[in-house]
Amino acid sequence: MTNKQQFIKFMVENGVLKFGEFTLKSGRKAPYFINTGNYKSGAQLAKLGEYYARCIVENGLQAQTLVGPAYKGIPLAVTTAVALYNNHGLDLNYTFDRKEVKDHGEGGLFVGKQLTDGEKVIIIEDVMTSGKALREMLPKLAAAAKVEIVGMVISVDRMERGLESNLSAVQEVYSEFGVKVCSIVTMADIIEAIESGIIEGKEYLGKMKEYRKQYGVG
Repeated sequence: MTNKQQFIKFMVENGVLKFGEFTLKSGRKAPYFINTGNYKSGAQLAKLGEYYARCIVENGLQAQTLVGPAYKGIPLAVTTAVALYNNHGLDLNYTFDRKEVKDHGEGGLFVGKQLTDGEKVIIIEDVMTSGKALREMLPKLAAAAKVEIVGMVISVDRMERGLESNLSAVQEVYSEFGVKVCSIVTMADIIEAIESGIIEGKEYLGKMKEYRKQYGVG
């Protein structure tokens, strides 16, 4: 199996990628759903970090610090930092934001590496549906320092157009902010994995393709 096929199988085996009928926040009825909150063990997180680290290296993203938006991005950034060091010999810092600025002790909005002007960062997230998480993180980063965002890494690119444009969320954030978003896999990869028998779900294949045709972008 390819790395992408292994990751898709990994998501299914851990109950993260599911098929059925799900109502998304957008109101759309989707035949699949991704819930990274179902990763809950050390073994799962260790393996997940390896996939994220490989994605960073393969896409040539070079930075000093990983940023994990609270809350789901926190363990993702931590496990990715560990995997980058253990598997690729890259020792990156990590940091994550508080939901509220701490007004006692050392204070500040970020925990971990305190950001500085000119620092290159990679944002680590689970999935991107609307780009909301990035839009919320950008002013926080700007308030901390004039950092350079070299990229954002996510598990799955839904390849799905937004509610107000014909661009996908990934395309929108690049067009609007110039942030390159790299995904470990895409919806097209998931469809291919079903077709090739890597994962079960052939009974949902028709609905997956219909959904892709109705809402998908290239």
